[in-house]
This record gives sequence, C-alpha cells and structure tokens, in this order.
Amino acid sequence: MKIYKKVIKYFVIVIMLLLFLMLLFPTWTSSIRGTNSISTLEQVEINGSSHEMMIRGQNKDNPVIIFVHGGPGCSEIPYAGKYQDLLESEFTVVNYDQRASGKSYHFFEDYSNLSSDLLVEDLLAMTDYIAKRLDKEKVILIGHSYGTYIATQAAAKAPEKYEAYIGIGQMSNTVESEIDSLNFSINQAQLKGNKDDVIHLQQLADDINDGKTFTPRNYVNKYGGATRLIDNPDGNMLGMFFSKEYNLLDIIRYNYGLSLSQETLLQEVMQQPLSAKVHKLDLPFYFVMGSYDYQTSSNAAKTYFDQIDAAKKEFIAYEQSAHYPQFEEKERFFEWMCATFKQ
Repeated sequence: MKIYKKVIKYFVIVIMLLLFLMLLFPTWTSSIRGTNSISTLEQVEINGSSHEMMIRGQNKDNPVIIFVHGGPGCSEIPYAGKYQDLLESEFTVVNYDQRASGKSYHFFEDYSNLSSDLLVEDLLAMTDYIAKRLDKEKVILIGHSYGTYIATQAAAKAPEKYEAYIGIGQMSNTVESEIDSLNFSINQAQLKGNKDDVIHLQQLADDINDGKTFTPRNYVNKYGGATRLIDNPDGNMLGMFFSKEYNLLDIIRYNYGLSLSQETLLQEVMQQPLSAKVHKLDLPFYFVMGSYDYQTSSNAAKTYFDQIDAAKKEFIAYEQSAHYPQFEEKERFFEWMCATFKQ
C-alpha cells in the first residue's frame, strides 16, 4: 500500500512538472538559410500594446507582405509556416497577432477600449514599424476573413502606405453573406438527408435575415463552406500544441483572447458592415475568393467588389477552394503573387 501511494505521489509530481514545462516551454520559428534571410518571432510594442510578430523570408530585399488574420481573435501564426513556404522564397511575410489575440493577449491588460477602429490604428502603426525596419517605402497588405474588415479600412485611410490591398475571404454586406451561408448549409443538409440539421438551421432564418445572429460555423464547416482541400486550421488546439510558435500558456491566452474578441467585435460587423464603411480605394486592390466560400460569401463579396470605386481592381475566383484559397491552392496563389508583384 505504501509503495502504491509513493507511485501515485511521484506520478502527480511528474505530471505537474510536465504541465509547468509545457506552459513555459520556449517558442521560436524555424531558421531560414541565407545571408540576407530573416526568421524571427518576437514581441514588439505597437501603438501602446505589446504585439507578437513573426517575420519570415529568404531575402529581406524582397517585397514585404503584412498579413492580417481573421476571427476576430484567430491567430494564424501557429500554422502559417505550413502554408507560406513558397511565399517566403520571393516575399518577406509578416504575421502578427492582433491586440488581445493569441500571444498578443495579456492577462492584466485593460481591453475595455478594444474596437475595430483601434485595430485599424494598430495596423497602420504596425505598417510604419515594418516599413522602417525592413527599409520599404510601401508594403503589400493582405487581409483574411475578419482581417479584411480591418485591412480594408486601413487601406482606405492610408493608401500611400501600401503597394496594393488583397482581400482573401473578403467581408462585405454581413447580412447578405450570412443569408448565403444559411441557404448553402440548409441545401447541403437536405442533399445529405440530415433532417435534424435542416430543422435547426431553418429555425435560425428569421434572426439571420434580421441581422441578429450568424449562421453557426460548425454547420458551414461540416458541409464544406469553410475548407475543401485542407482541414480547417483555425482553432485547432492539437495543431497549436505541436507548433513551435505556441506553448500551452499561449493556447490558454489564445482562448481567452478569442472569447473576448468575438464578444466585443463581432456585433459591429453586423451593425456596421464593411460595405457601408468603405466605398472607394485609392490603390490597386484584389479580391481572392474561393468559389465554395460560405464563411464570407463569395457572391456577396463580388457584389461589394462591383460597388467599390477604384482605378484598378480585380476579382479572382479559386474554383477548388472555400475560405482559405491562399492555403488550399497555395501553388496557384504563389504564382499569381509573383506574376503580380515580382515583374
């Protein structure tokens, strides 16, 4: 009996030590060979708050991309390296966790002023920092999903800072987009004979039409409106756990930040859709949309695209993809980026 108690005691001690190590285990990003390469993961003070930033590229002289993640609150740093290896050969790619998101969530920081306006200010300050650090007059701005809500506004406010704006999974008229998401999910559920799903989704129709709620993302994902060629990378806790860039403490921070960001920021995109905020862009812009995207409806994005006044714009459909065309068809996206910005 005494031996048994000792075994239990040592087992508990080992588990506690392992948890402690996982909480505080050092994080890093893989090195890139080359005398002029860059590969860094660090905290940088931007606009009064400490932001986590990952910069990767084979040659710092290459054009610079600032990538604005979605969510709100869904950092892409834990899985970005899996998909942007091709881009890193011809571009320097900057990923950052937005204020109160992922590794940029700080437990004792006051987030009572968190808003999309503040995130736009952060992005503009981030742009100035990156341009100075990497000695660039302009950078390429890419927004993904909710990140397009922030990036489109930044591009409209300060077009002189950016060579171009690229919206992937572009937000538009939110209610119109959510109605498309709902109809898609109901139609797919009917085709698969999932009557319970059909009934549940149909019960949400009035609230979605009135702009009171969103189509549940678990249904959009279930029926292929989020990803087609890859597994959905957002919110993949196991993937985060095994990433070099995040440890257990970061995963905890991610979940706290996700909850706060979604509660604070999501209602705004319904009440003040992007299509009501930005009508003109004084720089080249491109919407890169997966034809199967029903998280941010490709059809609604095309309607918004047609409404925006700009001297140069292009809508590009990726026929095999849903909400992540830059990852699902990364070779095509890389080739397009090179053809567009490396001539």
